[in-house]
Amino acid sequence: MENYVTIPKSSLDFLVQLKENNNKPWFDDHKSEYLIELEHIQNFADALLKELSKTDVLENTSGKKSVYRIYRDIRFSKDKTPFKHYWGGSYTRATAARRGGYYFHLEKGNSFFAGGFWGPNASDLKRIRTEFGFNSEAFREILNSKSFKDTFGTLQGEQLKTAPKGFDADHEAIDLLRYKQFLIIKRFTDEEVLSPTFLEQALDTFKKMRPFFDYMSEVLTTDSNGVSIL
Repeated sequence: MENYVTIPKSSLDFLVQLKENNNKPWFDDHKSEYLIELEHIQNFADALLKELSKTDVLENTSGKKSVYRIYRDIRFSKDKTPFKHYWGGSYTRATAARRGGYYFHLEKGNSFFAGGFWGPNASDLKRIRTEFGFNSEAFREILNSKSFKDTFGTLQGEQLKTAPKGFDADHEAIDLLRYKQFLIIKRFTDEEVLSPTFLEQALDTFKKMRPFFDYMSEVLTTDSNGVSIL
């Protein structure tokens, strides 16, 4: 593993300055600094992509392309500040047979790696709920495993306040059926982000998402008889 690829303190410090001076004139004056820090993040994203690709199949062709633009889309936002104050990026699992995506967010005091389903479409959500309604034990085993609990704690995401249509409020899996999003998140301290072993920690975090992804992928690509729908 390319352990020498690290996140320098300057990459997080630049974001703090940007947050305090979130305007185009300041950014233009510090563009050269931004490009230096961006390269550090892209190098890290590229090293992580290479390592992750050894155990998963991803659509991304480079770490550079996986890192999000620093410019915010302010067209429909009340917040008109032009720049993001974090480094973000994601990796997409390849083909319809591999569901889920990996996401990273680097920011001083608020760094985390996440995975899952931010906005499942209606048909996918129905398929997941149908599975939970029939048998939720396999999914609960994943959520209750030591690896999952130690790394991610609990399943996260928006939930309905009441039972979804077609299910009773006293269903034994109502706690799972109410989810509209299915997210797993691991937070990191600044010390961890800046450590020489952060690439290894990041890779380990993404690898531990696989049982969750594999379960969801099977649910979303087979019918109730276990026959592929792809």
